[in-house]
Amino acid sequence: MSEKYFNREEAEELLPIIRRSLERAREQKRSLDNLDQELAAAAARIMMLGGSIPPYQELIRKKGEREQSVARIEEVVNRIQETGCIVKDLDAGLVDFPTLRDGREVYLCWKLGENRIEYWHGIDEGFAGRKPLDEKAEEDDASGSSTIQ
Repeated sequence: MSEKYFNREEAEELLPIIRRSLERAREQKRSLDNLDQELAAAAARIMMLGGSIPPYQELIRKKGEREQSVARIEEVVNRIQETGCIVKDLDAGLVDFPTLRDGREVYLCWKLGENRIEYWHGIDEGFAGRKPLDEKAEEDDASGSSTIQ
């Protein structure tokens, strides 16, 4: 069970903050992926060249950059998750918001690029199991008596 449950309105109020944070984290992730590729290419060159002396200072600098990128990503993701929502996939920009629907815990599902939260899924279903929020739930949500809380 989640410590916090969102209704649609509460979750959507967080979207501007989450959107900016996800974009920053994804930028850091791209930087991290590039550094990983560079480090892997350097390791492959070292293996192929056998006894050559690798550029230690450059490799140490890149590893330091990598560690900083990882720390920044973790910091941003943790800050997002402190709101009570869950970052499911950083690359895809997927975020879930715990809620109750008909007395069971489910997730309101949002993907970076979507203007508002329009889907939900069971906690074991994931993105592939997304279902549109039905009109009744939206009407009830507007009146404050939603089955999505």
